[in-house]
Amino acid sequence: MLFEALRLAVQAIFHNALRSALTVLGVVIGVASVIAMVTVGRGSAEQVSADVEKLGTNVVIVVPGQGSMRGGPNATTAPAFSLRDNDAVEDRIPAVAVSAPISQTRDRVIFGNENRLTDVVGTDNRYFQAARWEVASGRLFDAGEIQSGRAVCIIGQTVRQSLFGSGEPVGATIRVGAMSCRVIGLLQSKGASTFGADQDDFVILPLATFQRRIAGNADVQSLYVSVREDASIDAAREEIVALMRERRGIGPDGEDDFEALDTRQFASMLTGITDVMTGLLSAVAAVSLLVGGIGIMNIMLVSVTERTREIGIRLAIGARARDVLTQFLVEAIILSMLGGIVGILLGLGLGFAGARMLAVPFSPDPGIVLLSFGFSVFVGIVFGFFPARRAAQLDPIEALRHE
Repeated sequence: MLFEALRLAVQAIFHNALRSALTVLGVVIGVASVIAMVTVGRGSAEQVSADVEKLGTNVVIVVPGQGSMRGGPNATTAPAFSLRDNDAVEDRIPAVAVSAPISQTRDRVIFGNENRLTDVVGTDNRYFQAARWEVASGRLFDAGEIQSGRAVCIIGQTVRQSLFGSGEPVGATIRVGAMSCRVIGLLQSKGASTFGADQDDFVILPLATFQRRIAGNADVQSLYVSVREDASIDAAREEIVALMRERRGIGPDGEDDFEALDTRQFASMLTGITDVMTGLLSAVAAVSLLVGGIGIMNIMLVSVTERTREIGIRLAIGARARDVLTQFLVEAIILSMLGGIVGILLGLGLGFAGARMLAVPFSPDPGIVLLSFGFSVFVGIVFGFFPARRAAQLDPIEALRHE
């Protein structure tokens, strides 16, 4: 009997192929949208983790103010750090391998007829160690350049491409804002981050040079602290917080006027944003599944009306009500299953295209694929039951009179 119901259902679907295709379109769109959104979201989360790894292992970033790394209206400002704060972190906390002082701004760099607006960073060689930057050509700063604040700089690959093309930048003199500096090194590329930020778009100066020639003050805007591999990053972060509270004169009941986040927290923060956006978009996309279900119910009701006389004949020659119920319910389920299968294929294709476009890994979730397909079948059962029940309850005599 089930085989006969399947045969009749397939026959009815292909008899009105265009109408059937339009009926399942809502299911196709819903399933495809959910799968595509979740796939791109998972890929973005994986890329965030990879990008945070590029910041260096066991890294704690310390900045003045609260919420400044998260952004938003609740972010607060506070006095900057000093070079002595940075040295105290490195000297007084055994778990710290190196601590790099960092200050930065945006300024225009010029070479010949070429120019670019880029990040100008002031730091020392400890930063390259903590962030695991490798030199592609040239060298890092020497001790004399760091102490005296000479006009030398190290550039990233994006600045090199903009100013020099494929040429060798080491040894050339470029202008950074109002000052001239000699390029002594070129760093290897780290590429774009998850959210499109170019990690190679910068010029790095010795901190003393930046403070005297660019910023005009002795402020340190952040500390980039690398914790030893054999030490606990949580314990190190607590020690850093305690030390900074002491140095900034914050009492036992006072609130921190700075923020210390390790790379795990940073990754969690970014992936949390990605997960929320993915969830919201997926929820909106899932509404299409309900719309698709309503479409299936609507077309099945139309089908029952169109085939009333056929139903009456079947009932009159001995078909049971449950046979008619099964026939129409199977037809609704097949429609929703077809929509689910096409939606899965389309969703994976869109997910792949989106991952390529955003330069993130293609990472489909088998669980979401199965859940989406299962939900599409559930939609067919739920929204197909009422029309099927209506067909099964038709009076044979009244159905035979129907024109």
